[in-house]
Amino acid sequence: MSDRLAELSALGQSVWVDFVSRQALTDGSLAGLIADRSVVGVTSNPSIFQAAMAEGDAYDAQLAELAAQDDTTAFWTMATKDITDALELFRPIYDSSEGRDGFVSLEVDPNLAYDTLSTYRAAMELHERIDRPNLLVKIPATVPGLAAIEDVIAKGRSINVTLIFSLQRYAAVAESYIRGLERLGAAGGDLSKVASVASFFVSRIDTETDKRLEALGAPKELFGKLAIANARLAYEHYLWTFTGPRWEELEARGAHPQRLLWASTSTKNPEYRDVVYVEELAGPETVNTMPLSTIEDFADHGVTEPRLLGGLEEANELMSRLAEAGVDYDDVTATLEREGVDKFAAAFDELLASLAAKRAGTPA
Repeated sequence: MSDRLAELSALGQSVWVDFVSRQALTDGSLAGLIADRSVVGVTSNPSIFQAAMAEGDAYDAQLAELAAQDDTTAFWTMATKDITDALELFRPIYDSSEGRDGFVSLEVDPNLAYDTLSTYRAAMELHERIDRPNLLVKIPATVPGLAAIEDVIAKGRSINVTLIFSLQRYAAVAESYIRGLERLGAAGGDLSKVASVASFFVSRIDTETDKRLEALGAPKELFGKLAIANARLAYEHYLWTFTGPRWEELEARGAHPQRLLWASTSTKNPEYRDVVYVEELAGPETVNTMPLSTIEDFADHGVTEPRLLGGLEEANELMSRLAEAGVDYDDVTATLEREGVDKFAAAFDELLASLAAKRAGTPA
């Protein structure tokens, strides 16, 4: 077990891996991450499945068996197998942690991101298809997605809310979660069976903001700072939201807080430290889902300190300085949300095209 990753766990932060594939499940490498790297959960998205299914031959045998199914149905059949196998692999962690970790995430079709009813129906269908307590169905945090999130939680199902970029949208996500729990409780449901994480995206914030700062000719000390400041302010809101009489009433009935999950924590700019978003966002009651390369980098040379708990004054000051420099925060986050949905939808469509090409025996 990596001492550095174990230190993150001791700090109260859960390490999840942003990766799943048939090969990793069958060759033991995913199981090895549990034993050697303190990994206690898995996330996936359409881009991850596209890369896994389009390359190599790990899925070819099952794809051939599914000749009677159309490409979309075949994908969900193959993804269901991967996710179910991963859920079984991580179930002992779910049980031993009393439902804190051991989760595996599967995203609804991202083409539904702006359709509340279709997103709700797709999320419920996935929960019915893969009936495991440690499944988190991913729903994008678009405005139409907020109502779907609340409705799914109100039915007692667990959710990973994805593609959160702005503080305002995060606040709305947390409110949707709490309202869903209140509705579930009013209907006599068991609040203790519901889990949720709010996936707050990190590195993409700096990528977009730095591009704008470059165009504005802004001072270099403003570059590479917004992502961490944004996350720290989100964590402040988390601590405020999940305290006080309203939350304590739900907690007394068994409800679990919706932990913040730091997503997109690999470093995109080679000028920045390769584990900067892990080091700076280390703190209790959170999750960091990392690609395998970032897990390995942190295990090799990461530094674990509870840095997430500080820097609020500096974060607020940075927000003001960026606005003065001409960076429109609301436009940055709206752009990233739109591009995030488009990217995942394109990956899903590309995945289906690659399956069709494999069946036809032609290059994708």
